[in-house]
Amino acid sequence: MIGDAIAGWVGNRIDRRDGEGGTLGALTGVLAWKAAKRIVPAAIVLGAVAYGVHRFSQNSTPPM
Repeated sequence: MIGDAIAGWVGNRIDRRDGEGGTLGALTGVLAWKAAKRIVPAAIVLGAVAYGVHRFSQNSTPPM
């Protein structure tokens, strides 16, 4: 909840720089925050799995 408020405030401030208003920026900030809360942890997990598969495949390949 606090993260949504902070994201909305930051988006509002960024959107106000053009002089028109800040509602669209606030909505964009909140939506970006909500997406990032789900995408970033998933990307970290997928990256760790990919790294583990890579390391495992290097260790199981016999030397020539």
